[in-house]
Amino acid sequence: MMASIHGGLLAVLLATLTPTLAWVPTHSHNIMHPSSTDASFKTTQLTAEQGDDDTSEAKYSGYNVLGTELSCCCSNVRETGIGTGFYRNGFCSTGDNDVGRHTVCVQVTEEFLSFSKSVGNDLSTPMPEYLFPGLKEGDRWCLCAQRWAQAYNAGKAPKLFLQSTHEKTLDFIPFDVMKIFAIDAEESASVINKLDLQRSQLNEILKKDVTDNDEAFQ
Repeated sequence: MMASIHGGLLAVLLATLTPTLAWVPTHSHNIMHPSSTDASFKTTQLTAEQGDDDTSEAKYSGYNVLGTELSCCCSNVRETGIGTGFYRNGFCSTGDNDVGRHTVCVQVTEEFLSFSKSVGNDLSTPMPEYLFPGLKEGDRWCLCAQRWAQAYNAGKAPKLFLQSTHEKTLDFIPFDVMKIFAIDAEESASVINKLDLQRSQLNEILKKDVTDNDEAFQ
């Protein structure tokens, strides 16, 4: 009976924890950490925010930088009927066609919008042909990871939402840096603590099963 209980609880914990494995970058050598002498990240020149079709990728799924299910960033910007994200579905999902990696869910400020325009990326002017409503202070939008890093370098980075920021962002921006700018830092910390507790419980169950198996063969 005890083995059955352990087995059932183990299955539940594994099902809960499996997604957390996804937050670990698959190409860690591509992560752009700030050096000890220069807090800047490398950035690449990108074009204006725009969407495109990408039928090869799942548009509505993914994990955030915490390793849990990606939350919606904004599905209806200022009641325009336009959702944010590369796929304009409200999520900061990404795919093969999303070269710019529109993965960071931010809350824009006038300071950031002015900076972005000054470096050639006008995010204030609507572009109907790309279903882009033009952004105003307070709007939530899926920003390119490199663009956020560029703003960070200049001291103009907007705050962000960890639970709505796609895991691919970790290829460009260290998690510890994102935590500093997180609007949902307290809620995210609670999620992390819950996951840590579940890992601890899982480890205890695994240790108990190993001990029981050893005793059974003695």
